[in-house]
Amino acid sequence: MTRWMIIGASGMLGTELTARLRAEGRPVLAFGRQELDLRDTSAVRRLVTSHGPDVVVNCAAWNAVDEAETREDEALAVNGTGVRALAEACGRAGARMIQPSSDYVFDGTALDPYPEDARPCPVNAYGRTKLAGERAVLEVLPRGGYVVRTAWLYAATGHNFVRTMARLEREGAAPDVVGDQFGQPTWAGDLAARIVDLAGSGAPPGVHHATNSGHTSWYGLAREVFTLLGADPARVTEVSSKDFPRPASRPAYSVLGHDGRRAAGLPPMRHWREALRESRVLAAG
Repeated sequence: MTRWMIIGASGMLGTELTARLRAEGRPVLAFGRQELDLRDTSAVRRLVTSHGPDVVVNCAAWNAVDEAETREDEALAVNGTGVRALAEACGRAGARMIQPSSDYVFDGTALDPYPEDARPCPVNAYGRTKLAGERAVLEVLPRGGYVVRTAWLYAATGHNFVRTMARLEREGAAPDVVGDQFGQPTWAGDLAARIVDLAGSGAPPGVHHATNSGHTSWYGLAREVFTLLGADPARVTEVSSKDFPRPASRPAYSVLGHDGRRAAGLPPMRHWREALRESRVLAAG
């Protein structure tokens, strides 16, 4: 039976993935931030060597997008250098590695969904550091490295847009939400299931996209959250991204295509509205 190792197991995706593997009775070792700091390359090597996993999934990342603009070296130490050290350790141990990545590796100027082989062109420091991690995995593990790009992740734990909108609704707020940035809300539980499927599918190594189907704007997502909570979606006001200047630029359109998934024989992930409704994230508060 495949032996799994999850790095960053206390985050949104790591929590969902660890829970799924354990529920299915699969051998899994889970390490949170307190157990392993990716910046400690010696510790990374020792951990992988000592446990000898078959599949390592790195859910650890520097995800503070705006802070990365002024602390790019620190973000790179986790998202780039740390990922390379983990890939090298996996190579020595003969383990496959799955590296979740981000839609932010693209500039957002496309008019159609980005295919897996589209040329990355990040517009912010966070995207550059995630791209560095992608390249490290693909260079170090050409026959056993998988990059899984996702987008707009949410879960019942951690800081995410869906939970924020749910809190604002409960507080009686009427939020202003950007309507000119488009992407694919993706439930971490569905992404975890797709990663497990990918590892057992025989799909070739390389870049894979994994998002819930369909797409919307942040404004559209906020309205859906309010609707599902039984609130009036008209309480959400659509505004432009120009009304909310932030340190890091965001891609205006970061919808990911799924041709590679179909070619690998993997079924499509369900529509984002269905996932949001059935995820029980809103019920969790």
